[in-house]
Amino acid sequence: MATWNSRGLRGSTLEELINRTNEKYREQGLALIQKVPTPITPIKIDKEHRHITLAYFDQKSTVDYIGAVQGIPVCFDAKECDSDTFPLQNIHEHQVKFMEDFEKQEGVAFLIIFFSHRNELYYLSYRRMREFWDRAAAGGRKSFRHEELSPEFVLNPHGGYLVPYLDGIQKMMDT
Repeated sequence: MATWNSRGLRGSTLEELINRTNEKYREQGLALIQKVPTPITPIKIDKEHRHITLAYFDQKSTVDYIGAVQGIPVCFDAKECDSDTFPLQNIHEHQVKFMEDFEKQEGVAFLIIFFSHRNELYYLSYRRMREFWDRAAAGGRKSFRHEELSPEFVLNPHGGYLVPYLDGIQKMMDT
């Protein structure tokens, strides 16, 4: 994978890379994926500059992205991790429930995880994430380790696709 910078990707940078990938997929007629806005209620507004300076979240958001890939409903969330251990507390219960319900409707749900210290993007299917989630709920580890993940789901940029998650979807469908 290309090196981005010494500090690694930050949330907004990861989001920008996904947004660029979504635009390229749309232009190519491969997918139509939209960023889900987080609903907020402004508390303080700088009227002179027309900026919100203080706000709170109206409700729990679902996932970061939702749309369709060639007729298949798709939703996913983007997460970052700066070590080889991903804490499951970074995934919220309402997100797990939404993804579960989404898959019950024959959609595809997944996470894109950026392991910043490795400069590695990873496609984690809902089913695999749920295995880790259920293990924690049963009293097991409250995290999962990078070594527990299958290397075949590492996402390597190619052909102008910076976060080629369609590769992960295709691999999941092939298994």
